Amino acid sequence: MIGLAIWHFTIFLPDHYWGGIVGAFLAAMFGAIIFGLIVNGFTIPGNDDVSVLTAAEGVPGAVLALVACYYEGLRRERKAGFSPVDA
Repeated sequence: MIGLAIWHFTIFLPDHYWGGIVGAFLAAMFGAIIFGLIVNGFTIPGNDDVSVLTAAEGVPGAVLALVACYYEGLRRERKAGFSPVDA
């Protein structure tokens, strides 16, 4: 859910994401999920192990995935001959 929350802030940035807004959504969701699984040792925590910090574990993964998706989209646009000013 934190990946979805972070994704909402992408409206403040130019749309250079690889795959557009849907690509940014998928990047944020998968980034948060994968990073959360890595932090928890590839296990899903039970009800007794969940706290406020469990939600915060997804923030770095979502942000890193969004940054990677943004720069990949920007790289592909430049390779196709579009400059960031054209958009």
